[in-house]
Amino acid sequence: MSEQTARRVGPARIDIAYERFGDPADPPVLLIMGGAAQMIHWPEEFCAALVERGLQVIRFDSRDAGRSTRMSDAPAPDVAAAMAGDTSSASYNLSDMAADTVGLLDALGLDGVHLVGLSMGGMIAQTIALEYPRRVLSLTSMSSTTGDPTVGHPKPGVLAGGAWPDDRDSYIAWQVRNVRAVGSPGFPFDEAAAADRAGRAYDRGVDQAAMMRHFLAVLASETDRTARLRTLRVPTLVLHGLDDPMIDVSGGRATAAAIPDARLVTYPGLGHSLPPELFSAFADEIAGLVHEVEKGGHRLA
Repeated sequence: MSEQTARRVGPARIDIAYERFGDPADPPVLLIMGGAAQMIHWPEEFCAALVERGLQVIRFDSRDAGRSTRMSDAPAPDVAAAMAGDTSSASYNLSDMAADTVGLLDALGLDGVHLVGLSMGGMIAQTIALEYPRRVLSLTSMSSTTGDPTVGHPKPGVLAGGAWPDDRDSYIAWQVRNVRAVGSPGFPFDEAAAADRAGRAYDRGVDQAAMMRHFLAVLASETDRTARLRTLRVPTLVLHGLDDPMIDVSGGRATAAAIPDARLVTYPGLGHSLPPELFSAFADEIAGLVHEVEKGGHRLA
């Protein structure tokens, strides 16, 4: 299905760009991408692998990403102050982004879905499960963490610094450096694919302030979800790379330890990326959970 837009979604009444793949009669899986990323960062081939396993797949741009509503009238994000504990310049938090996502489900007429969230998307997915448990049939948290400040640390200086790129070519080069830096040392780095995706993201729309607002949304949210995650009663899968330089595997282990009966699967050589060599393995794990839940007639909480 081609890209569509849901209008005036959720409490914030924003527009959300989305795509659906597969048979609408199949179990719905909603993919939530990470900070400053767009729905196209869920590769089409990965979406196809899920569809081949009998799933309906929905991917979308979060607020301030891609072709969804930009919060351009928001205050300028003050990252330095937020890092020091003053998050007053944050325009929204993870709960707001969770409400956006549930608003999209309302617009699509979906009472419940199987959530798959990566990185910040995993944090949003966890927040949805905590705040809207009746809408969550299963939860898959990928390359994410609980918010506990003692786990999930990035390696120092993992991302490229410097000024925000001022044209398309420099943006692509900057993104390729970043993708390489957080990538998977156990798998080949496809520079051409990274450059193509960066170019498509640039053409769909990027801006530095929006990226910073995503970062502040995490800082302005509940510091540690661990205690509340222990109250979840939703079938949960946690996928994490043993070589993730952006969110250390301790974040995934803590997530699986906090959520009752969660299953943890770790991958040697996997960093903070989605290498094509693991698409089938990821899809097998996600589809296995979804079909187990669907077969068992799992009821919404």
